[in-house]
Amino acid sequence: MPPGLEASFELPPRARGIVLFAHGSGSGRLSPRNRQVAAALNDCGLATLLFDLLTEEEAADRRKVFDIGLLAERLGTAMAFTARHPGTAGLPLGLFGASTGAAAALVAAAARPEAVGAVVSRGGRPDLAGEASLGRVVAPTLLIVGGADREVLALNAEARSRMTCPSELAVVPGATHLFEEPGALERVSHLTSAWFQRWLAPEAKDVPV
Repeated sequence: MPPGLEASFELPPRARGIVLFAHGSGSGRLSPRNRQVAAALNDCGLATLLFDLLTEEEAADRRKVFDIGLLAERLGTAMAFTARHPGTAGLPLGLFGASTGAAAALVAAAARPEAVGAVVSRGGRPDLAGEASLGRVVAPTLLIVGGADREVLALNAEARSRMTCPSELAVVPGATHLFEEPGALERVSHLTSAWFQRWLAPEAKDVPV
């Protein structure tokens, strides 16, 4: 991991895959929303790595917060770390991105198509990945958006139209950008777990979406 970046790593017994979390602007490894999703993945036998894409000093610079290329580069470094780690080397790898982190996840998936098995975006900005990267993503991608988050919903629908990989747009009815409504984040966790079990660990029984 790059110096100065903190991480939270969970490795369940007999893990069947690993999911790296790319957090959005103003968020990090301690995000309660992403930690809840990560816990659901751990329960499914998937390892998780939540880490800060930026140092505290870097996060204070709004230009770096929206530097998708830098965020994707840091994510690539984390991918290399998990590929070398004794507990996760050889495991199928997925990416989970929120807000700007979703764009970073898609850019990283486009740059390393052989390394990424599946991608999930929560309230993401896939449009920030750029049309070229969107068209190069081959990993099956799930875009989860709140039904009341209308602007982001429109951006996700447009971004999906530019993707050629297997993809789905899942709308959580009534949910806003942070999925703070009762039951909204639980739905996100279920959708995410189902997607990664379907595409990242296909030997496991699919969970209905």
